[in-house]
Amino acid sequence: MNSFTAPVRVGLVGLSARGGWAPHSHVPALARLDGYELRALSASSDASARAAGEKYGVPLAFGSTAELVRSDEVDLVVVSVRVPLHREAIMAALDAGKAVLSEWPLGNGLAEAEELAAAAGRAGVRTFTGLQARSAPAVRFVRDLVADGYVGEVLSSSVIASGRRWGPVFEPSGEYLLDKRNGATMLTIPFGHTIDAVSMVLGEFTEVSATLATRRPVVHEEGTGRPAAMTVDDQIAVSGRLGEGAVVSAHFRAGLSRGTDFHWEINGTEGDLVITGDSGHLQQAALTVRGARGADTTAAELPVPARYFDVPALDDVRGLPAYNVGAQYARILGDLTGGGTSAPDFAHAVRRQRLLDAIERAAVTGTRVGL
Repeated sequence: MNSFTAPVRVGLVGLSARGGWAPHSHVPALARLDGYELRALSASSDASARAAGEKYGVPLAFGSTAELVRSDEVDLVVVSVRVPLHREAIMAALDAGKAVLSEWPLGNGLAEAEELAAAAGRAGVRTFTGLQARSAPAVRFVRDLVADGYVGEVLSSSVIASGRRWGPVFEPSGEYLLDKRNGATMLTIPFGHTIDAVSMVLGEFTEVSATLATRRPVVHEEGTGRPAAMTVDDQIAVSGRLGEGAVVSAHFRAGLSRGTDFHWEINGTEGDLVITGDSGHLQQAALTVRGARGADTTAAELPVPARYFDVPALDDVRGLPAYNVGAQYARILGDLTGGGTSAPDFAHAVRRQRLLDAIERAAVTGTRVGL
């Protein structure tokens, strides 16, 4: 594995002057963190790259991923493009011997994720995957409450959440999300981020059962009303067991609800925890933690202690997408410069995509699937 010294020079694949996820997350996060320099970007053409470089003040702007990964001024390649483009960009970075941070999901399906993880192993480079809900202060606080025995033995846990997208109306830039073949679905994105956090807090699944359905096969474009076919599952109902025997259920609905957009309960022999938020995208949701134990019969708010907001440089972006992304970058920096393993890597991404694959197989077969 390569050793790194700060500042780690970042090359961002997929930064566009037209907007998107990266300008609202990666760019502001990197700008606030000592130890990183956003040194390069690549876009779909030379003209697009130049426009993005000028807009965001990035010194090196390349019209292709191949040029970026070959640059001696790039240490860490960050892949922030649509899921179907992940494989090509990641393989190019691995072939160049560069460390890689890929957005989640790692691959378009389990087989592709396994292929990328195997290639990374052969390349002998550090890899990371963008499951940043693990870095959210509230999620880390809940993990520690459970580990410290706040609820006693965990008996069960239930999640009900809204996927926000994949509802009756889609944004013009999001039409590719409607096609299940593109791998950017409610199951892979909000459900995947959330179930990863659930597993971090409570442990891994040993078996799952599932029902998946597309209840709105036709949806309409925002503004124009143009109809479009949707093949993505917009209802996800999963139940299963964890390694210690706890029973878990999770139901994701597309769009937003007039009732509850995120509600996660953890029920134990000594107490209960309730985590609520504004959507099922746990990786960027604003969360409130409440709890009760012993003789208490009503859950009261448990403010997240200041020690969980342990990256002061990000304080001005609390509640924004850049916060959790930046908190994960801080852990990645420690891993790169200190040899740690605190941030999820490609092997972890494969483990999580195996869970999603098991859920899909359970839904198709109507049986319990072991993990």
